[in-house]
Amino acid sequence: MAAPKVDYSVYLVTDSTPAILGDADLASVVEQSLQGGVTIVQYRDKHSPRDHVVATARKLHQITQKYNVPFLINDHVDVAAEIGCEGVHIGQDDMAFEEAKRLLGEGKIIGITASSKEEALKAASQGATYLGIGTVYATSTKKDTKSIIGPVGVSSILAALAAEGHGALPTVCIGGVNASNARDVMRQTVSPRKTLDGVAVVSAIVAARDPAAAAREIQGAVIGAKIPEVILSIARKGPLSHNMTNLVVQNFAANVALAIGASPIMANYAEEAADLAKLGGALVVNMGTVTPDGLKNYVQALQAYNAAKRPVVFDPVGAGATAVRRSAVKTLLASGHFTLIKGNEGELQTLHGVSVTQHGVDSTSTLSLAQKARLARDLARTHAAVVLLTGKTDIVSDGTRTLRVDNGHELLGMITGTGCTLGTTVSAALAAHGHVDPLVAAVAGTAMFGVAAEMAAARSEVRGPGTFVPAFLDELYLIRKASADGDMRWLTMVKVQAVEVQEA
Repeated sequence: MAAPKVDYSVYLVTDSTPAILGDADLASVVEQSLQGGVTIVQYRDKHSPRDHVVATARKLHQITQKYNVPFLINDHVDVAAEIGCEGVHIGQDDMAFEEAKRLLGEGKIIGITASSKEEALKAASQGATYLGIGTVYATSTKKDTKSIIGPVGVSSILAALAAEGHGALPTVCIGGVNASNARDVMRQTVSPRKTLDGVAVVSAIVAARDPAAAAREIQGAVIGAKIPEVILSIARKGPLSHNMTNLVVQNFAANVALAIGASPIMANYAEEAADLAKLGGALVVNMGTVTPDGLKNYVQALQAYNAAKRPVVFDPVGAGATAVRRSAVKTLLASGHFTLIKGNEGELQTLHGVSVTQHGVDSTSTLSLAQKARLARDLARTHAAVVLLTGKTDIVSDGTRTLRVDNGHELLGMITGTGCTLGTTVSAALAAHGHVDPLVAAVAGTAMFGVAAEMAAARSEVRGPGTFVPAFLDELYLIRKASADGDMRWLTMVKVQAVEVQEA
């Protein structure tokens, strides 16, 4: 039995020493960090008696289980086997990998520390579940550091892993990583061949006055740093973006798809869907024009893509405008599963069962940012989908992680179909990267779209909506081309932050 799929984005390593933990309660710190978005927890205690380690491990494991987050124990393989947690992390001077695997049994996570190419390749060949690479920067939490390898050292290890066929092995970096440098560390390792899956942090969360806020800040930095990986994946794969949309935006949507490196097809006849779904792309169901025949086509195409296990984007345009549209929304939601649901405030409120009267497809904002975040989070949980709530600030949520994207320009609102073409952009990102992390794919597509708008609006030749459109297409293309050439300067404009979602 293989180890479970794990999100390594924000990896918490605990430290119970007074210098780091102070007088805080470790269990409380871990729970707060999980509430903030920590995705995996490692309990590290090299000095306490075994009975204390066992008791603390049991307590922490009960907490992580509430959040469905893997719990690992550092070094104490016997304790991990005794309490039945998800796995262990072992260093170069700890128990041998084969012995740890024998004690734990199949299906457990076994991570290994690697500070050099040789150590990394040996651990990969042994069958490590993931690698903890470092130490990146000098740190007070680990005194037995062999060497400080820096981001360049991390990058060289990743390159060696990829060259030897271990490109799929998950990796995190550790050592002095915090919210201020996490994004830079991950960006400096971006390449078409292999990137970091996350960062491991100790004092940045354990010693924080607000562990939940610290975890959210790091989560936002890590997800933001993964954006280039998605953009490069679109350019490399050229995925199909199958748009079932209205005539008003078909040409614009096709041009946007081509600009970002996707392959567009505007096909509203669902008899083609089963064949198109086999081509490895994604479907956009855009409810811009609702007719009885059109609705039947949407349902058939949705089910064809579901059967092929390919991503589907739902854009419930004007969902609250008429009884016909409200009925169509119910039919579609009951007919299959959507990977991502995209809409403005009014449209998503309608999906959530709130009575909203829309004048056309536009939405007047009445909700606060906190209310929008809760709406997106709740809808994501209800429909087991990523939800993209569009507006001046875009909110993206998968029901667990919720982020805001503050990129874009007011000229987007003066062009017919920009909301629809955002759906096209996100569909390409999902087709290329959705199997890895659909939330990251959605954030990347949204951020790229918004940054391109800002760059286009800043051009000297742009005087209004008419001159904005060609400039916008150019900037989407230029972002894609620059990324492929290794020029990531556009990333400095990306504004992505994790959001705290408060209960009503």
